[in-house]
Amino acid sequence: MPQDVRFELPFRTPVSEHLGYARERHLRWVWDMGLVRSKAGFEEYQSWDLPQAAARTYPYASADDMVVLMNWFSLAFLFDDQFDAGRPDRADRIAEVARELIVTPLRPAGTTPRVVCPITVAWTEVWSTLSDGMSLTWRTRFAASWGRFLAAHTEEVDLAAHGLAGTLSLEEYAEFRRRTVGIHHSIDAGERSRGFEVPPQVQAHPLMVRMRDLAADTIGFMNDIHSFEREKRRGDGHNLIAVLHRERGCSWEEAAAEAYRMTTECLKEYLELEARVPHMCDELGLTATQRLHVQMGVEAIQHWINGNYEWALVSGRYNAAKEGPAVTAELAGKGSVDDLLTV
Repeated sequence: MPQDVRFELPFRTPVSEHLGYARERHLRWVWDMGLVRSKAGFEEYQSWDLPQAAARTYPYASADDMVVLMNWFSLAFLFDDQFDAGRPDRADRIAEVARELIVTPLRPAGTTPRVVCPITVAWTEVWSTLSDGMSLTWRTRFAASWGRFLAAHTEEVDLAAHGLAGTLSLEEYAEFRRRTVGIHHSIDAGERSRGFEVPPQVQAHPLMVRMRDLAADTIGFMNDIHSFEREKRRGDGHNLIAVLHRERGCSWEEAAAEAYRMTTECLKEYLELEARVPHMCDELGLTATQRLHVQMGVEAIQHWINGNYEWALVSGRYNAAKEGPAVTAELAGKGSVDDLLTV
């Protein structure tokens, strides 16, 4: 399944005018923080163009906030690539670092990490700024979403380390993917990017809960389609197409077609629910300001669905035809050319 598979999305989202300014400062920060440790690693990281992803998913952030969001954005991607299937002890270290990343938002901002490595030090710095000005309610919600994502990532690594990555059923995989894709806390960050908060009663409403889950499903499945060739090359079974191929005994082409259908069904249901948001606002008796914040919250979801899609079409991270240091590392059983889990 090629990277350039297209989906028909009913909304278009802008790109931040601060992309160039923020990209330059972000790349310098990544190097200075030791998040890339080699020329090959830096070239590989640049090819992903994560700054474009952040500029598309948080288009209204200020110039300085865009730098912060890009810095945060990089951490999950770089951490995700730290698994080395050739080292069985790696799963234990990933779990240790993940626990540190999970508890950072639960401590006073700026607290020195107890597990020290480039990823944890960088996250401590980023969280101090990312959380600034947001309520305890938002910080708690973000921390919960972030924690579920990292716990799921650790489970994924552990399954792979024990040779069990290809044992999940389709239903189990879909639920698991909703957590590993990391969209819930990413949507939460959309509020930070514009300095507003969706009212708690809206976040708890079944309509919004389902919308957020469907957005995660849609984005996760799109990502699986666009990244399939890269992950197949790595022998990574954490992919919807691979699960369908195994569970249904169908061809790769048939599995890809079914993955596409499932993705469009998720998007269709999301759009149906989005149309009911005004009724939800009436039901909850929201004020004009609260309704505006709900609208901005819906826009944050739209920015993620469309912005992530547009970025994935061109990112070097999913370019199966690309040769370079990442391909060499992957063929050797490594997810990254640089080790970021040790001092």
